[in-house]
Amino acid sequence: MIIRLIMTFILIISFQGLRAQIFSTAQNPLSVKWRKIEHGGFQVIFPAELESEAKRMAATLPVIYPAVAAGLHLKKTQIPIVLQNRGVIANGFVQLAPRKSEFFTTPPQAFDSQDWLNNLAVHELRHVAQFDKLTGTRARPFPELVYFAWFGASIPTWFFEGDAVVTETALTESGRGRQPAWIMPWRTNVLEGRRYSYSKAYFGSNRDVTPGYYQLGYVMMASLRKKSGRFISDSLLADIRRRPVRPYPFSTSLKKFSGPSTRRAFLASQEEAAQAWKEQAKKTPSDTYPALNRTPRVATDYIMPFRLGRDSLIALKSSKAETPHVVLIDAQKKEHKIVGIGPQEQPWFSYARGVMVWDEIREDPRYKQRSYSVICRYDFASKRTRKLTSKTRLFSPSLSADGSRIVAVRADLKNHFELVVLNARNGAVLQTLPNPENLILQTPSFDRSGKRICYIGVSEAGKSIYLTEDGKSNRIIGPERQQLARPVFIEENIAFNAHYSGVDNIYMLDIKTKKISALTASKYGAFNISVSDSGRFVFNDYAAQGMQVTETALRERAPGPDLFANLSVTAVAQEATGNVFSQATPAATLPVSRYNSFSHLINFHSIVPTVDDANTAGLELQSDNLLNTLSLYGGAKYHGDLRRFEYTADLRYRALYPVLSVLYRNRPRRSFYNSRGQIMQGDWRENYVKLHASLPLSVNAGNHHYSFSLQAGTSITDRYAFQNLPATFAARQNFPLEYAFGFTHQLRRAERDIAPAFAQIIRLGYDHQPFDRALPGHVFSLETFFYFPGLLKNHSTLASFSYQQAEGANRFATAIPTVYGYNNVRARSTLQNTLLLNYRFPLIFPDREIGPLAYIRNIRSGLFAHYENVGRDSNLGQPKTFGLELMSSMNLLRYQPVIDLGARLIFVNKIYNQNPILEFSFNYSF
Repeated sequence: MIIRLIMTFILIISFQGLRAQIFSTAQNPLSVKWRKIEHGGFQVIFPAELESEAKRMAATLPVIYPAVAAGLHLKKTQIPIVLQNRGVIANGFVQLAPRKSEFFTTPPQAFDSQDWLNNLAVHELRHVAQFDKLTGTRARPFPELVYFAWFGASIPTWFFEGDAVVTETALTESGRGRQPAWIMPWRTNVLEGRRYSYSKAYFGSNRDVTPGYYQLGYVMMASLRKKSGRFISDSLLADIRRRPVRPYPFSTSLKKFSGPSTRRAFLASQEEAAQAWKEQAKKTPSDTYPALNRTPRVATDYIMPFRLGRDSLIALKSSKAETPHVVLIDAQKKEHKIVGIGPQEQPWFSYARGVMVWDEIREDPRYKQRSYSVICRYDFASKRTRKLTSKTRLFSPSLSADGSRIVAVRADLKNHFELVVLNARNGAVLQTLPNPENLILQTPSFDRSGKRICYIGVSEAGKSIYLTEDGKSNRIIGPERQQLARPVFIEENIAFNAHYSGVDNIYMLDIKTKKISALTASKYGAFNISVSDSGRFVFNDYAAQGMQVTETALRERAPGPDLFANLSVTAVAQEATGNVFSQATPAATLPVSRYNSFSHLINFHSIVPTVDDANTAGLELQSDNLLNTLSLYGGAKYHGDLRRFEYTADLRYRALYPVLSVLYRNRPRRSFYNSRGQIMQGDWRENYVKLHASLPLSVNAGNHHYSFSLQAGTSITDRYAFQNLPATFAARQNFPLEYAFGFTHQLRRAERDIAPAFAQIIRLGYDHQPFDRALPGHVFSLETFFYFPGLLKNHSTLASFSYQQAEGANRFATAIPTVYGYNNVRARSTLQNTLLLNYRFPLIFPDREIGPLAYIRNIRSGLFAHYENVGRDSNLGQPKTFGLELMSSMNLLRYQPVIDLGARLIFVNKIYNQNPILEFSFNYSF
């Protein structure tokens, strides 16, 4: 569940002005029929087929909001809630500009022990309350984007998310604060003696496993509530709202109400958690399991191991240095890559009889709110991969022992869940198993005979294990507030994951007697059992650098007592509500009406300042509708150097397959020209209108991603109010035409890749002026970029050749990439082509905190040799410019945007008689 925050005012006051928003602007297909329910301050907007779930949410949200917001002294709110059901990636967020929340209704295959939408509701409503507390209850004219930027500049993301996780844990009998696996990475590092700095814990690492800002925020907020009381979040937010213009307002307010600075509060809360974790570890017996994989140098997971024989096994490997792929590990721990795996809802595969299957997310080419989960198959004998299903919503496929059938979870657009049995050769549906209670189903598996299936069922009451035989399902255990996960058969029994002892381990259930025994006693967490031969099994044992593969004998023991160090105990006692969803919810008989998306296209939300350069600034009024189909901007800028105003309007419509945009400018202009040996200045105004259409398409398959783009545009320029201009000055430019085509193919990138390891990019462009006899001319451009692997892992080589032909009024156009230092080197002839050779590589990943000034994430370097007008001005032995560059990614002043700072030393071919050039670069990303 992600809250989209703008982290600094740079997004508003920037040298390009603001033309995009940080949250997703993806659309649904036109076929979606939207409905709405208005109740208790909430407007629930939803696809028609989701009516039952929408009614439940519309009835529930007003009932639970007072409890969710009580700690912030709030009782009511007003906000639109958009239910998104076309995608298969579970998520949720709250945003401003425009103000709304979105719930992605398809649940994941591994989440909390409660209803998924209830899970989302309590977390996201806390974010709504946070926003309400900061913005106040009085209406203000169009402040949303300014508020949004202010939140990001004032308050660290970990506070928003940590406060919400503490709330979801305190107000329900579930919540991530009750899950050992969720806090396991941080607990493991601390118990292994790895104490990270505040910046590393907050911003992450390209080398090690770090907590992440959800976990960081949970531990810190649980500690602050224990020390400073239930209303510490209310005090902090109210103080920041009252006194917004201060350096480091959050840390200043924290000192005021709690005592320590943010960094000292982090160290204190980490130490408090460490003591609780150490005490838990002392009382919890554990075994040590030797790893069957090599010790990784960077954070690496080997997930879901499966033994192929005495001397080899397979596992799904994922690391910060490599993209996910299945590897074979031999007796010497040497790895052999088998096949790459594309994006998944969760890491998953199943093996039987030389066949492997897994689920993979596939995007809709155009409408990115729609995605699918398909099943892929790999044959070890033929070494061929193929897709078994298309445009499906199937999850966690598991093979029968003979490899002939697959059982998987299917979720439809109504949020109904079924188990389906498929033919493992062609993906045809053989059987659909009923789910009359409409439980959320997870991770099914066959027994050895293929006649029985076990799986997890989730409801608001908790998680249960079910057994299906002869088409009939029976609950074996549950419902429980345990993270029951991935049940598999061991002969006549079922092994599964749970955290009965306060640490995730593997347990075995005797189906007949219902007796539960422990099979592992991992210190940090054991997962994903797979039975070997001779009474042994392989599984994942968690270590400081990730999931490792290990093996042990099948030996049952009594489960130990639950010793989980629940850091939210104080918050639970402070709220004293129990499960807020146990309250009586009104019957879902609320009236439903049509939501006319066309009549809701205009939704003004913000007036923001814009700065184009040192001489130009203004204000812009912005509108974005709730379904992301229309953006409308209009404003005025003052040109200080010209002492005149410019008026702007932009419209972008994204509901159709092509994206249509209209841009209007009424602007002052100035030009200089030579008249009889004198440089003269001429001024005028012009009306400029541009029409543009684009067709952005992209698809993914396995580790490959393809994108295509077609663009066409034209414009008209009408000039007037001439001052001191020659008589030959053109008063009108009539409909120049521009076309562009782009194609990209690239392999999925690993976290440590600083450029693609393998990619091809081709762009074609053509601009001409067929309707303007006074300004004839054209420019044709071809750009190509080819990326190849470097000498070592995460190195990248780029070879780029580009060509342009420019004539007439466009003869001085630059439509292709230029050599480094281009603007500082005198040209010998007009630009015709360039050949750019770059080699980029990481140097170190220091994870170094330099006090409060900076957190250095990585330092990387590159070499380059660039040629211009190959075959005319230069040859391959004489680049026009060459040299080296040094770059670093960092977080400055403990803010979340990643800043890229770099320097480039450019040497110029001696024939230009040019001194070396030193260039600096600055970029930022979120």
